[in-house]
This record gives sequence, structure tokens and C-alpha cells, in this order.
Amino acid sequence: MSVYAANDETNNLEQDICKLIAGKLGSVSLADCQEMDLQLTGATSVNNIPIVQKEYPPLNSRKPQAKVLVLGGIHGDEYSSVSIVFKWMKKLNQYHSGLFHWRVVPLLNPDGLLRKKSQRMNANGVDLNRNFPTPNWEKESNHYWIERTSRNPRRYPGRAPLSEPESRWFAQEIESFKPDVIVSVHAPHGILDFDGPPKPPARFGQLYLRLLGTYPGSLGNYAGVHKRIPVVTIELPRAGIMPTTSEVSRIWVDLIRWMRGNLPKKIEQTPVQVSRDDQAGPS
Repeated sequence: MSVYAANDETNNLEQDICKLIAGKLGSVSLADCQEMDLQLTGATSVNNIPIVQKEYPPLNSRKPQAKVLVLGGIHGDEYSSVSIVFKWMKKLNQYHSGLFHWRVVPLLNPDGLLRKKSQRMNANGVDLNRNFPTPNWEKESNHYWIERTSRNPRRYPGRAPLSEPESRWFAQEIESFKPDVIVSVHAPHGILDFDGPPKPPARFGQLYLRLLGTYPGSLGNYAGVHKRIPVVTIELPRAGIMPTTSEVSRIWVDLIRWMRGNLPKKIEQTPVQVSRDDQAGPS
């Protein structure tokens, strides 16, 4: 049964999803969520919960250097991966300068997060980060799940690539938005991972680069390796506890600086100035 009653009024839909998120996450209040003015994407989860996003579009004063797609909450039990994206949206609300064109999806897996006991998988029991259409998916994903994880239900890849509405919508979003980089936030490994071109970052804040490798059906494999879109995976140290305010800002600043210097569509600016996006701003 759906945990969400469909409502034709957009404002009520946005308010209701904010109530659900704020009721689950201690680091995101109802006011914090409502302040974001989240936009309905038209996509919903298995349980009919809207998938929302926030866009920070180009400004008339400058041409964006690149398009950035930010993703939180692909795993529903990684609370901090959602909360930190809300903190970064708050910075963008205040400091967005047009240096980048941002599209931010704070919670791709609402069914996993918003159930009584949060779980990694969606409502169908599928790990969305194993459900993307990598080459030879049918053979490799099931072999990995059976032989390497002993049918661990937390790693179930699904019955077919993009079998789930959440992963299917996000793959369509990649195709339509055409990002120059995807930033995906996870927990709790406490490292920085990277797939695809160009040069990976060495560290963001206290998170140091440690390549974890690719998995059949993973976003890094699908978008980074096969579509050649850089995928930066930020693995926060804890799933249920946010980093300190200063560490949240340091990760953000290091991300911006890396993108300024390494994205394929880098532009030269004369004179070189620090964008407002580089400022940590109030938390």
C-alpha cells in the first residue's frame, strides 16, 4: 500500500514530501526542506512518493562552465547522504553565481528512507545502485549477486536493468540533462571514490581518494566507465551522523575547486576570481 496519498495540488505535494523527510531526518527540519522550494519531477517511487529536485540554472551574467548532477539517498538507510545535500542546497540558495548549472536530487529512494525501518533497497527490494544497464548486465549482475554476495538481499540487482521507476527515471535524467559530472553521495565508508575521466580528486575535506572498483549495474560503472561521464562518489564516514559543519563546508569547497580545474568544459576567466560558489557561507 502506498504511504503517500496522491494530491493534484503541487504545493500540497511539495509540503507533504517535506513533512515525510523532516519526520525522518533529524538534520533536516520542515522549514529547512520547505525553504528549498523543491520541484516535482513527475516521477514517483514504487510507493507513489514523488521524486523531487532543485535546479540552479544558468544566469544571464555568465555562461556556465559545466552541468552538475548531484544525487543523494540512492540507498534509503544512508541518512547523512540526504541531509548533507540539503546543507549544500542551502549554500546554493545563497551563493549560486552561475558558475555551474546545477540539478540536485536529494532523495532518489524515498521508499527506502521513509519506511518505519529504513532500508538500503527500494520498495521492491532492489538495490538501485545495481540496477543500471551496464554491458552484459543479465549475466554479470546475477553472477556477482549469487557468487560474490551469497544472494545478500541488500545487493539484489533486480529482475532486469532499469526495472525500477527510480533508476529508470534517473537514467532518463542523465540522458536529458547531459551532465558534465555526477556527484553521488553515500555512506559510511569515509572515502572518496571516482569513475571515468578526467583526473580524479585526491581529497575532499578529510575524505581521501580510494578507488573501490566497479560493480555490475552500479551508477559509477554505467555513467562513469561506459558513458564517460565523471562520477564522483562521496562516501561519508557515518550513515546516521552528519559530518561537522566545518567538514560539510570543506567537502563542498574542495568539490567546487576540483570542478573548476578539471571538468571537460573548463573555461578561462580573466582575471581569475573566486566564485561565490567557492564560499562556504553560513551553515
